[in-house]
Amino acid sequence: MKMKTIARLMPLLALGLASGHASAAGFQLLEQNASGIGNAYAGSAAVAENASTIFFNPAGMTQLKDREISVGFSAVRPTFKFDNRGSSVGALGAAGEGGDAGSWAFIPNGYMSWALNKDVYAGIGFGAPFGLVTEYDNPWLGGAQALKFDIKTYNINPSIALRATERVSIGAGISIQRMEVEYSRLAAVVSPALATTKATLSAGDTSWGWNVGALFTLSPSTKVGVSYRSKIRHTLEGDLSVRGPAQGASAALTSGSAKAFVELPDTFILSVAQQLNDKWEMLGDVSWTGWSSIDKVDIVRTSGSLSGRTVQTLDTAFRDSWRYALGANYRFSDTLKLKFGVAYDQTPVPDTAHRLVSLPDANRTWLTTGAQIKLDKASTVDLGAAYIQVSESHIDNRQASLGRGDVKGVYDARVWILGAQYSMAF
Repeated sequence: MKMKTIARLMPLLALGLASGHASAAGFQLLEQNASGIGNAYAGSAAVAENASTIFFNPAGMTQLKDREISVGFSAVRPTFKFDNRGSSVGALGAAGEGGDAGSWAFIPNGYMSWALNKDVYAGIGFGAPFGLVTEYDNPWLGGAQALKFDIKTYNINPSIALRATERVSIGAGISIQRMEVEYSRLAAVVSPALATTKATLSAGDTSWGWNVGALFTLSPSTKVGVSYRSKIRHTLEGDLSVRGPAQGASAALTSGSAKAFVELPDTFILSVAQQLNDKWEMLGDVSWTGWSSIDKVDIVRTSGSLSGRTVQTLDTAFRDSWRYALGANYRFSDTLKLKFGVAYDQTPVPDTAHRLVSLPDANRTWLTTGAQIKLDKASTVDLGAAYIQVSESHIDNRQASLGRGDVKGVYDARVWILGAQYSMAF
């Protein structure tokens, strides 16, 4: 009966995956489980406390029961409020500051693992490792650079793990990933007609990557985990739609097909889990993300007289980034564990000139807490909450020579995350 229930849950979960507001630096989503929120995802590749280890380190499946499931969701609420400090928008004449470009988003996840024999485990996971939505109230002075930017990913991750020795386990998996993008902006800022003409790119692609991991049990109280996820290159194909009074006035203002190229970054995690005594456990995490794979994003026409021409380039100039996390667990009783965490997350945005209005990112500090409640011998519920303070984000993005104005100012930004996870072993 339980297996039938699980089989029904998984496809529903896959259909429910949605775009989310980036909670980690760049547009990465760490919320591949909610059980890690309380620890700021410290120890993510070492703890293996439920089936969500499939994402963070597939080798951790060897620490699980014969069959386990874990399902959950995170509710993310970012705030991005712009304060104008000398922007120049040319003929557009818009004075609005765009309101709050953030809003609530919900990120579900689901995992299932099972033992093929005492040393070999298989599993599958569903998640959304990258996502972003920024949407401004119109009119706003940066509308020619972006009105809305929406990134969705859907990731299916079948995996396998092997207990090589009593102290060493290894794991690997493949990621079948769907990426979808919607990007809209005002067509230009050189005339009143163009100021109300909107161009929207809607494109998507399905590609694949891989991940590997290892878990080392150094002693009964000490575990070290390492994991790596590969880059995934997407050729996003779709339509560039132009709507408004200037539609069709030139080849550049004509709807048609288009494509864009994005290589999502690879990641590396090194984690430690140390049981200090029967009450306290300490967790640590150092992770690296290869954001330099996204140096720029070219949007290329694939139909009409401009076919083959790059019609816009998003000049990101991303740099690789590091994240450091420290967490602690306190076993209050046999049925209740309290969780705490702090993390520092480095932005891939190199400077104010390359900070995009569609991604007003900056360095982040995480403060988190949570609880794990044991419902019965086989079931647990994790609850977590995080407050992420985003450093003051200065922007001085000058695109007036391209007809898109100069945006200069400061973003006031922060993120709240609430999450819940249900895990069951049987």
